[in-house]
Order: sequence, then C-alpha cells, then structure tokens
Amino acid sequence: MSQLTGRVALVTGGAQGLGAALCLRLAREGCDVMVADLNSEQATQTADAVAQETGRRCMAVTVNVANEEQVRAMVEATVEVFGRLDILVANAGVVRAGPVDEMSLRDWQLVMDVNLTGYFLCAKHVAAVMKRQHSGAIVQINSKSGKKGSFKNGAYAASKFGGVGLTQSIALELAEHGVRVNAVCPGNLLDSPLWVESLYSQYSKRLGISEEEVRQRYIDQVPMRRGCTYEDVANAVVFLASDQSSYMTGQAINVTGGQEMR
Repeated sequence: MSQLTGRVALVTGGAQGLGAALCLRLAREGCDVMVADLNSEQATQTADAVAQETGRRCMAVTVNVANEEQVRAMVEATVEVFGRLDILVANAGVVRAGPVDEMSLRDWQLVMDVNLTGYFLCAKHVAAVMKRQHSGAIVQINSKSGKKGSFKNGAYAASKFGGVGLTQSIALELAEHGVRVNAVCPGNLLDSPLWVESLYSQYSKRLGISEEEVRQRYIDQVPMRRGCTYEDVANAVVFLASDQSSYMTGQAINVTGGQEMR
C-alpha cells in the first residue's frame, strides 16, 4: 500500500512546474488531490492528466492565494468535494529580483502578498479544518533563500525567511491538535520553467555571460554538482506528509545537495 492511501491533498500553485509534479506524486502515493492555481485552464488540465494517469480523484479550483475570500472558498470546496483535508502543500510563489535601490514597491508587495500572506491565508483556513479533524500535515515549499540572504533578490528572501518563522510559529500552535507543520527548502530547480523561461535570461543579461555559463555557475556552487529536481522535492514532501515523520514539526528541511546546511 502507498504511504498516503486515502488521504486528501490540496496543492496551491499546482497547475504546472513543481506544483504539477507534486500533484502527480501525491496521487501516485494514494492521495485524492485538489489542484489549486490562478490559471484555471491549466489547473483543470493538470487535474485531468493526474486523474487519468493514477486513477485517483483529482479536481481543480481557481484561487489567488493573496485573496482571503478565494482561499476560504478553495478550502471549503476541497472539503465539500472530498469530505476532508489531510495535507496542504503551500507551493504558490513568485519571484521579482533586482537591486534593492531599483526594486519597486509594487514588485516587493506582490512577492510578499503571494509568498508570505498567501501562505498565511492558506494555513489559516486549512488549520481550522485540521483542528476539527485532530489531524493533518501542512508543508510549505520554501527555499534555500529562506535560510540565507539572496544576492539582488531581497524581496524573495525576505518572504521566505518569513515563511520559516511562520512555519515554526504555526507548528507550536497546532501541535496539541495533532497537526504538523513543516517546510521544504529546495535548491535551484535548474530545469524548471521558471529557470528555463525566465531566470537564465535575466541572469545572463545581468552578469554579461551566456545562459549555459549561468547554469554551470549555479551547478558549481552545489557540493553534489547538480541542480535540485522535482523528484528530490517530492520525496521530502511525501515524507513530511506521511506518518514516517509523525514526530517532526516546525522543521525547515534543506533539499540543496549540500549547498545550504543551516
């Protein structure tokens, strides 16, 4: 039997990239999955594809995680459709990088709204359900930038540092209710759409080197000499969502190939 058979998982930012990979892995482990994303069309496509491949029940819901009413509706829809909610994977996130003296307030606020306030709102409304159930696991997808400052990426790092603090604080609060709260801090997902479609180009222009040189520079920073993969992150998420981690809460687990050890 798979580790998570019969449980219900809600994944924000689940329509594509890492989020879609997590939806698929959770379904393979036996979960029914609610795919939540701002992109409703892509979320529906992902839910249909995961259901077809795994045979699990998968549905899609449209949500802006920075909008409390939409988050409330997302959680209510999940419980209405599946009858319960066992796992939240708070994966939705955005990046706006640049020097501090050039960062616009609009970009700063967007990063905070999605990455930190969005996590808070999801945890808030999911916690109410899990407290009634006296069980549940919340897993935030954080970053190595939640452990160490990120060069010319202050907004993102600040939002992720805040996420670690929020994870620890909620963990203390919910422990007595049988709800565990942890975070996963991945290294650079060098083959993800974010990197391939955006970051390589941005860093290439900023550093005055080729995109291939950008990739190699980031690989050279990792003791294990490779980028982080979706599977690496999914392995940690499944562990933290399962009973194998039943005595773990308030942790921010590095999945960085040795690049970050704090």
